Amino acid sequence: MNLAITLLVVVSIASIIGTVLPQNNPYNEYLIQFGPFWFEVFRMLNLYDVYSAWWFLGILGFLILSTGVCVSRHIPGVWREVTRYRTHVRERSLLALSNHRRWQVGADAESAEMLADSAFRGYGYRTRREVRGDTVILAGMKGGATRAGYVLTHVAVVVIAVGALIDGNINLKIREMTGDLAIETRDLPVSQVPGESWLPPESGSFRGNITIPEDSNSSVTFLQVRDGYLVQELPFEIYLEDFRIDHYPNGMPSSYESDLVIHDPTLEDPIRKTISVNEPLTHRGHTLYQASFTDGGTALDLTGHILDGSGASMPVDGRVFENLRLQLGGIERTLEIDDFQLFNVNPDPRAVERTGARDEFRNVGPSFNYTMRDDAGQAREFHTYMAPVEIDGRWYYLHGVRSSPGQPFQYLHVPADDDASMKTFLDFYAALDDPNRVKQASQRAADGLLAQMGVANPELGARVAGTADDMIATLLDGGFGAVNRQLEDRVAGSNRPEMLLEFSRSVLQRTLFEIYREVLAAREGVQLSMVQTDADQRAFFEGAMNAVSTVSDYGAPVIFSIDHFDHRQATGLQITRAPGKNVVYAGSAMLTIGVFLLFYVSHRRVWALITPRDNGGADLLMAGANQRQPEAFAKEFGELADAVDQQLERDNTDRG
Repeated sequence: MNLAITLLVVVSIASIIGTVLPQNNPYNEYLIQFGPFWFEVFRMLNLYDVYSAWWFLGILGFLILSTGVCVSRHIPGVWREVTRYRTHVRERSLLALSNHRRWQVGADAESAEMLADSAFRGYGYRTRREVRGDTVILAGMKGGATRAGYVLTHVAVVVIAVGALIDGNINLKIREMTGDLAIETRDLPVSQVPGESWLPPESGSFRGNITIPEDSNSSVTFLQVRDGYLVQELPFEIYLEDFRIDHYPNGMPSSYESDLVIHDPTLEDPIRKTISVNEPLTHRGHTLYQASFTDGGTALDLTGHILDGSGASMPVDGRVFENLRLQLGGIERTLEIDDFQLFNVNPDPRAVERTGARDEFRNVGPSFNYTMRDDAGQAREFHTYMAPVEIDGRWYYLHGVRSSPGQPFQYLHVPADDDASMKTFLDFYAALDDPNRVKQASQRAADGLLAQMGVANPELGARVAGTADDMIATLLDGGFGAVNRQLEDRVAGSNRPEMLLEFSRSVLQRTLFEIYREVLAAREGVQLSMVQTDADQRAFFEGAMNAVSTVSDYGAPVIFSIDHFDHRQATGLQITRAPGKNVVYAGSAMLTIGVFLLFYVSHRRVWALITPRDNGGADLLMAGANQRQPEAFAKEFGELADAVDQQLERDNTDRG
């Protein structure tokens, strides 16, 4: 028994660990969460899969053995205690009990016996009679079920442990040890997973996950096992007809549900059921839970705007989770389309500006995530919105970038023109990379600035224009920060460096504005001299300058725009099978009943000795015992004895 209690405590502690620590997650998640040292410690202790660990299953086995031996040794004694009425009692032993009372009955011994037996049975006691010489002994007993509670509680521990062993997948462990089963660690399509990584239908307990796109089906689920996975076949096929999701005003999902069709060869008609969170579907011992959702392979029609100064673009058609090979700047790159978001809900800037309220939201439209990988394997992740987003009263196309998943996105803000497109900015950016247009614009800017200063020197104007050309080339390569560093190096050691810096920046600003005016003239189809810039166009120019400076940090030779999409969603299902579940439920019911019997049922015994007197009549001695609830039993025994007193008084009255 001591060993059983110790093992039960260890199992309880292990179960707490298995409940607090998420089980069967990918090893990378544990490594990020705990760090290398504790990750390895927990891995060696099998804490990432406690309920299937060898030490846990071994403890369960010893617990079954120890408790089983304990129960088998004590059941005979319990049975004897429940079935034996203890009729071999003596008068002296009954008088030694604290609860006893005796009477001298005027009636004969048979009447006294009937009186005692009636009193016992009236209080629910089962009785047994024994004659010893002239003395009749009545032994009564009730509450013997409390002894059954002892058996039930111990048997329940064994039953629960057996159910846990059934769901502990010992067979899977044995197959893995013998080499009949191999954990797959490669990211392969299900059709390419080798046979030794497959599990047949109904081969044991499991908890797996599967993602099914709309209008698709699956007859397998994937089991996460340590740093790999196994493919578990299902005895039926799951088809997803439709997936629906509702959102709160702030964009968070409020509910989502899946319309499933189960095709089972053992059934004449398929099963149709809509499942949602906390409303699963159970079929043939398999329970399907609505666990998550994701994109199901949305088709995207994209346009790639190449940032090499040519102003060229290229159509790109792909799907989420598809990898495309692109030739950009003479280098082959891989475009990995990672995800698509139909909704992007942010606080409404107008409401924030108007009332300061941040509980009003606005959907800014779809976006998609992709990864651009070069031939060396280096990659950056990008996040691009389909529609322009309002920021501080201006509209921008947002193109986010980050170098690792743990970092936040840094956004390139491309200003939207009057047609809500990026065309004006792209034309402007392409013009900055055209040496002839830059040279002409810088010359006009230099001549205008020198004329404004009252200086007429063509040679100086040419030098100033050349400086502007260099600054624009530096701007395209490294942004305004690189331009400032270049200018500071040039004026270092001069007599008036601050004046030279201001003059150089003015030349650059005028040159950029001249190029912008050229772009406007081409867009409007007028002569350059006829271009008039209003406040909105000047604000657009400022936004374009910031975007040009940021392009160098964007890290990709192309930016994408979404022309059209065909949205497709996918449901994430968690599928479980636990053949030992019903065994555990049965054991839990036995444990509940056993504990109730142990704590709320009391085993009580009573005796009556009837001895005839020589001159007629009889002596009646009644006694009782209860060790668990002596005070409550004393009250009950007193009521029983009082009932005998009342009956004797009535009998005496009748005889009188």
